[in-house]
Amino acid sequence: MMITNPPLVLTTHAPRGLVTLTLNRPDAFNALSEALMTTLQKELDTLAQDDSVRVVVIAAAGKAFCAGHDLREMRANPSHDYYQILFKQCARLMMRIQTLPVPVVARVHGIATAAGCQLVAMCDLAVAASTAKFAVSGVNLGLFCSTPGVALSRNLGRKAAFEMLVTGEFIDAQRAMTQGLVNRVAEPEQLDAELARLTGSILAKPRAAVTLGKSLFYRQLESGIEAAYLDAAQTMACNMMNDSALEGVQAFIDKRSPSWKAT
Repeated sequence: MMITNPPLVLTTHAPRGLVTLTLNRPDAFNALSEALMTTLQKELDTLAQDDSVRVVVIAAAGKAFCAGHDLREMRANPSHDYYQILFKQCARLMMRIQTLPVPVVARVHGIATAAGCQLVAMCDLAVAASTAKFAVSGVNLGLFCSTPGVALSRNLGRKAAFEMLVTGEFIDAQRAMTQGLVNRVAEPEQLDAELARLTGSILAKPRAAVTLGKSLFYRQLESGIEAAYLDAAQTMACNMMNDSALEGVQAFIDKRSPSWKAT
């Protein structure tokens, strides 16, 4: 009898354009093997071309959210060229999340360490269970988490990010929220309800406005303030010409709820 391996990423489509991608290596704490990263990249690339998608949730099976890179796989290939290719692959995956046209939300129910913590930081939003914990613990193994540091330093204050990187210590969900790594924290049994509240709020908004806004948000962060304002002004002018914005403004004037299309 042929034994087939379970899919590395489970894709679930829900009403209103909500898609959940579930990391599915529970026995390996969802470590980011080459195969898992390749699969997740393909799923995200596919969703990027689907105009019906409104919000993407990245979740995980098993006890952990993601334990980072697959260290056994890394140790089995002690080559500088291999490591360069591996970390570039991971960087492409992380950037795909940022360039996806719709918001990506991390659903963090367990530990997120090293590149797993990086994954949380690269998602546009994150909701965590109160029992979740976060660390960039590579330094404990003699490997400074340099690539996770790129994401962390763009979410947390510099000193908070560097403390995590240089100590490798865990922080709890409440501290992660205080420092800016996650948006909301809920008790484990309320995690999905809190996630639904956040995604529901986004789904109620016009896709066109959210897509324009997400793209501009990240562009302006990397610009000087004058260039950022110029870009933002142009983006708002384009946004204002969109039917959803024209309807929204008219509805405000008319003192009624806007009547937006499904997308």
